[in-house]
Amino acid sequence: MTLVHQMDGRPFTAAMARAAGLTRNRLGALVTSGQVRPVLYGVYVAAVVPDSVDLRAQAAALVLPSHAVVGDRSAAWLLGIDVLALEEHDLLPRLEVVSAGGKGPSVRDGILGGKRDLAESDVVTLAGGVRVTTPLRTACDIGCLYGRYRALATIDEFRRAYGLTLGDFEAILPRYRGRRGVIQLRELVPLSTDRADSQPESWVRLMVHDEGLPMPAAQVDVVVSGWGRARLENAYEHLRIAIEYDGERFHSLPEDRERDDVRRAALDAGGWIVLVVRRGDLAAERRAGWLGELGEAIAVRTPGRVGKRRYVRRPDGGGGGASYRWRGR
Repeated sequence: MTLVHQMDGRPFTAAMARAAGLTRNRLGALVTSGQVRPVLYGVYVAAVVPDSVDLRAQAAALVLPSHAVVGDRSAAWLLGIDVLALEEHDLLPRLEVVSAGGKGPSVRDGILGGKRDLAESDVVTLAGGVRVTTPLRTACDIGCLYGRYRALATIDEFRRAYGLTLGDFEAILPRYRGRRGVIQLRELVPLSTDRADSQPESWVRLMVHDEGLPMPAAQVDVVVSGWGRARLENAYEHLRIAIEYDGERFHSLPEDRERDDVRRAALDAGGWIVLVVRRGDLAAERRAGWLGELGEAIAVRTPGRVGKRRYVRRPDGGGGGASYRWRGR
């Protein structure tokens, strides 16, 4: 058990165990007793160490050949961008690893292997010797391989976190010619922004675009009488219309809701139409309601048309539909 203590939570290989005097039989006994568990085939860790993408990447760095590179969503995680689905945080997916230079994909247990045409400039080495695709390459790969909403949110997050510009994407796009998903990538890059603060915020923006409505600006700063400086997630400043997503993390406690009500009352008094969207409103069967209201609001507020709006607070204050209603006439 000395080696396990010496590793201080880090993974180790069977060869490292033997070099430290831990026989194969003794290692097997530790696994059987539940004191040690395998992370990947031939790589182990103390059972008390929680599973994570970081841990699996460290384990992979011990056994994978030099042509193997962590890619796609696993690379995004290691670069600080979490694009995993909610349920995947409880049951982590296999580590996504691609082989460069025409080499065959890895078939090691716990790894989802693939092949990729990577240049040296597409790869960066993190602490511990873990090789991953660069932020730009990772954003483009996910932009090709995953659904439009997750893809745009990923591109937005990489642009914000790493200062990636449209020029950076335009420079790499020719290398993706003919690749599966490149049409989607070319569509989404011009729609991306470096100002979105969350994935749902990006999803809302894309839903508005897909409805055929003008794309709102992300994170618009305004000064509101009776409140002060306010930042609106997705807004048309010239029309004084905004769409805000209220997630459970920052908008579920009574004090959160009270602050939201006071802030939005000040926006209302300042002539703003604010449509509030919650998680359930993002589903395909429920988004038509708030998108229809948004389209009506834009039509009424468009120069050359006369409209009047008022807010009506939902009596239940619940999560269904937009929380603030208005009627133009």
